[in-house]
Formats: sequence, structure tokens, C-alpha cells
Amino acid sequence: MQSAFTGQDDPIYCSQQIKIPPQLPDMLKKFTKAAIRTQPTDLLQWSYAYFDSLSKGEQPPVKERLELPPPAENILSIGLLKVLNKQLRPMDTIKKSLLLDKWKNLNLSREKLAELCNLGNFQNEFKWLEFLALACSDLSPNLTETMKTVCSILTKDEEGGPDRITFPLFLDLYRYLASFDDSIDNQYVETVIEQLQPEVEKSDGLIGPRHFTGPISPKLSPEF
Repeated sequence: MQSAFTGQDDPIYCSQQIKIPPQLPDMLKKFTKAAIRTQPTDLLQWSYAYFDSLSKGEQPPVKERLELPPPAENILSIGLLKVLNKQLRPMDTIKKSLLLDKWKNLNLSREKLAELCNLGNFQNEFKWLEFLALACSDLSPNLTETMKTVCSILTKDEEGGPDRITFPLFLDLYRYLASFDDSIDNQYVETVIEQLQPEVEKSDGLIGPRHFTGPISPKLSPEF
């Protein structure tokens, strides 16, 4: 058959001549499942990031499960913070340019990123967990809820478990976040830590929301 563009005969292929790479069906199946779970608001940008990550042997921007209701376009959510944490947690200190790249792949608001970086005075390099903690505070009405979110993202417990993290990690992020709240002084923070210590020791050095949200638990902030 002659092509209208080249004036030459185009080759005619039959099904026997077309070879499908054996990995393609499984790859596309995994991609489709990942897209359904993640619900990206910019599918093209996310798809590029997904396959680019796979080609580099990196963690792709995929949620572990569908988040309901799906977050609106450009809006940060706990599910998206979990995605970022899976990608960036292996690094203690990250470059701002790397975070911007991952942020863009999830089609998140540049203004929100700038706001968080300004609040934490994050420059070219900074600690990922400190940024994560501040981002959690942006999604939560108070410090107690923020620390519950932190625990849910950083826990190694199975889904639906007690969301425990190590006590030293909890202390670092609790002290860090408390420093942004003028109503919480250092003495209050250290008193809370002292009250938490005995129960945490009974839990093998792990702390979860049950330790600081019960009716007789120490309150992480005086206003809660």
C-alpha cells in the first residue's frame, strides 16, 4: 500500500510478524493498578515519573491503597505524604531541588511547598523528617493530631495496627513541632516526655497514639 506522505509502499504487517515483549502485559497491568490506587490528578506527569523511577530502580510515586475521598487537584493529603516518605525517607538530608521534583510529579501546589519551606526555614538542604512533620501539621488541627499523623506515616506496623514508632524518633519530632507553638514552653514538653516514659518502656520503647490520646494520657499541648 502506497503512503500518501512518502509516495512509497508501506510495509504490511501480519500478526505473526508483530512480537509483543513478554514483560509488557505484566508491566501494563502493574501500571494500571498503580494509577487506580494513586488517582493522579496529572496522569501524564505521573506516568512519566512512574516509568522514570522504575528505569532508575527507584521507588515510584505510588500509593499503597486507594485514598477515599481522593484529594482534590494540587492538594496535599496523608496518602500523598506517605508516597513522598517512601521515596525520600532513605535519605536523612534531602536537597530542595529533589523534593520539588517529587512534589511536581504528584501535581501538588508549588505555593504550599513554598509556604512550608518558608515556615521551616528550609534552604537548599534540610532534614526530610522535619519537613514531613511540618507538612503533617498543615493537615492537622492541633499538635496531638499532628503526632498521630506522623505515627501513621512513619510506623512499621501493618495497616490497621497501633501505628507505633520508636520513642527517640517521636521525641525529636515532638520537640521540633512544639518549638513552633508559642503556647508550649520547654518545661511543659519535658514534663510530658517524663510522663510518657514509663508506659513507653512497657511497650518495648515504642510509642503510638494510644499513649497520648487516652483520657488519662499526658496532653501533648496545653490547649488540647
